[in-house]
Amino acid sequence: MTLQNWLAIHRLVKFEPTPHGIAKLLAAARRNLADARVVDVSSETRFDAAYKVILQCAMAALWANEYRAPTSEPGHHLTAVQTLPKTIGVASQRVVVLDALRKQRNLSDYEGDSVSAAAVTECLNQAETLLEEVTAWLARHRPDLI
Repeated sequence: MTLQNWLAIHRLVKFEPTPHGIAKLLAAARRNLADARVVDVSSETRFDAAYKVILQCAMAALWANEYRAPTSEPGHHLTAVQTLPKTIGVASQRVVVLDALRKQRNLSDYEGDSVSAAAVTECLNQAETLLEEVTAWLARHRPDLI
């Protein structure tokens, strides 16, 4: 599915990104990454912070492609993650992993499920990698936004 298809089914809207907006989103992702690395807090808090990095990176990738997932609509996290292959070329197999992390976040947030140390490590690794990928993609494809 193309980004235009996502637009046609109202999962995305057109958006005009600004360097300031991208900078704020990536700065928030870096702060959340630092928070996720703090070992003196709960696994759930660390996982949540790492997951926020993934979401913020996915949103930055959408913005850089001049789209946005409307946050007022249910499923905007899912949309942001699932569009990563089209926005910055993330492999579909990784999207499966990122989506599993999204589901784990929902179970933790909405049902109170605990988060394992292994899930925290995976989420943190994925967040670090995605932040690097988005930053590199922006430098190559949208230097006007950084």
